[in-house]
Amino acid sequence: MTTTKRTSYGVKEIAELFPTLMKINDKSLREKVAAVWNEAITTGCGSKGWTFDELRAVKFTLLAGDIDMTFVEHLNSCARQCIAIADVLESSFRCGIPIQRDYLVAGALLADVGKPLEYDKDASGKVIQGKFGQQVRHPFSGVALAYKHGIPGEVLHIIATHSHEGDKVERSVESIIFHHADFVDFDIAKLLGKRAAKK
Repeated sequence: MTTTKRTSYGVKEIAELFPTLMKINDKSLREKVAAVWNEAITTGCGSKGWTFDELRAVKFTLLAGDIDMTFVEHLNSCARQCIAIADVLESSFRCGIPIQRDYLVAGALLADVGKPLEYDKDASGKVIQGKFGQQVRHPFSGVALAYKHGIPGEVLHIIATHSHEGDKVERSVESIIFHHADFVDFDIAKLLGKRAAKK
């Protein structure tokens, strides 16, 4: 199934890539998140689409050098970090902290959903930032794609504000959590990439 391109992936298949999808309690939201990923996978890579194997091989970021973490592993890491952070915060804030867990997990899984559209492959098969990605960064394409599938505004906010584009606005609690989980991975990846380049 994963070695050939398909035209449609449902919740079951998307959960093979992102098991945390099943932590979204709201069935409708879970299905919408899967639908967004389905479109990103089948229409990305310069409209050629991605196989699961191709997507699993994409490096976490094109900005950190050669590190042993993939894009899919990064999203799974962030989703798990978000759940763990929510657990800690809910037990630490005596005043109570309003965390919408379904929105948090959906946002964590969709924050980089624009990257399959942003990325393409060159003639040699190397993953690069494609022409579309040079014009529209993944927070913007991700919001557009998610909006098209009826994703709630609270989740669109996480997608829109997770990177530096969100530095000028007040982030929601869920967006703050994801933003920091994302940059834990990114900053460590940059450090490891820098160290690897020195060897």
